Amino acid sequence: MTANPSARKQVRNFVLIWALITLLMGACTFVAIYTAYGLIELGIDEGVSLVASPTATLQSSEEGAVNFPTRPPTQIAPTATATTAVVATQADPPTVEPTPTPVPTIAPTLLPVSDTRFQLGIQVQVSLDSDPNIWMTEAQKLGMEWVKQQIAWELVEPQRGQYEWTRVDAGIEAAADRGQRLLVSVVAPPDWAREPGANLDRQGPPANYQDYANFVAEIVRRHPGKIHAIEIWNEQNLDREWTSVRGLVPADYVNLLRLSYQAIKAVDPGVIVISGALSPTGFDDGIGAWDDFRYMDAMIVAGLLNYTDCVGAHHNGYNIPSTYSWDEVPNDPSAIFRGPFDNPHHSWSFRSTLQGYAFRIQQAGGTQKLCVTEFGWPSIEDLGQSRPNFEFAADNTLQEQSDWTIEAINNMAEWDIVQIAIVWNLNYGALAGWDVNNDNVAYSIIGKDFNFRPVYGALQEWNREHRGVP
Repeated sequence: MTANPSARKQVRNFVLIWALITLLMGACTFVAIYTAYGLIELGIDEGVSLVASPTATLQSSEEGAVNFPTRPPTQIAPTATATTAVVATQADPPTVEPTPTPVPTIAPTLLPVSDTRFQLGIQVQVSLDSDPNIWMTEAQKLGMEWVKQQIAWELVEPQRGQYEWTRVDAGIEAAADRGQRLLVSVVAPPDWAREPGANLDRQGPPANYQDYANFVAEIVRRHPGKIHAIEIWNEQNLDREWTSVRGLVPADYVNLLRLSYQAIKAVDPGVIVISGALSPTGFDDGIGAWDDFRYMDAMIVAGLLNYTDCVGAHHNGYNIPSTYSWDEVPNDPSAIFRGPFDNPHHSWSFRSTLQGYAFRIQQAGGTQKLCVTEFGWPSIEDLGQSRPNFEFAADNTLQEQSDWTIEAINNMAEWDIVQIAIVWNLNYGALAGWDVNNDNVAYSIIGKDFNFRPVYGALQEWNREHRGVP
């Protein structure tokens, strides 16, 4: 049977169209595969990330995390087909656990007010006619952690609102430049601040205690971070230091302390506020002086421990070492000054005075330690004849001055009742021309003609041994 020509034509057309469709689909498939394969190869060879990196958490900069080196991805605009192919074929990398980086344990720097360990310093006198850097360098050579300076308010603000900061600034900056902690004792109000009718020939409190509080706060504000402790007044149980129309009233002093504490803490809470150190008087008439134990008791009743970080204390060791209690002092027949031997009293004894203060604080529920802002033993061995009522300085040799000072330092550290102890003093002798009639000169550790007394080397050695300073 002969085929129909029309049917044969339809079959040829169908075969031709099918062949063309098959060729076209094959070409498209080839192009898609080629493109996808090329992009995968590009991603491997060039480090290109086409998807969000699953290792993002490993690229953290936090302590202990692993940081992989990265570079910016090459900008590629893949087709939808290619992107789909990569997502479907690129496996996530294995999870890498970060290896912790060892971090050394470093003790945080304590604020001065929080650092209650035993610390040693020295009193340094700063004057207008001498370079404070000279004296601060000597304190630095000694290895002292603290230096103390006394600031006379009357010299800084002789008229209300008119300030002369030159000497104060120089001393503070000299200490700061050497990394020394600085304790300042603020005394001597100017005449304009004193009470009406007060004896201006003697030191005494201001009429308005807030004026004093504002002044001490201004010192801290003027030198941020460079004042580490402030002692509020000095020996307020003596009339010569607290000459007031109201007399010696412990509650008045505590009021001054309260206002000063609040003003200082408002500027810098880390500054140590130290109550004014009392004088171990040896007598008590309620007018010229109060016994220091009785005055301490009255201050505590008036609220002392609410407004001080450290309780101030003084003791200038007369002619007996620091180890003896007042009732255990052995007689020294050779002693010219007979007070400790013939008239036993706690005020002669370094040990009894400090331990008596600490006992009272503890009995009142306080946790404060003592800040001994002045201690030392005088000697005039290299100065000449002593004056009356200062014979104990003639009883002490320079070697005893050295030995008893170091013994006292070791005792204070052992008793664990003292936070800061300030040796009295570095350089008063030099500034006063080694005048034996000046009370402060016999305590100076720089002796006549700028010769260092034995106590200088002993203090230097103590600091090397206990502080590790060169």
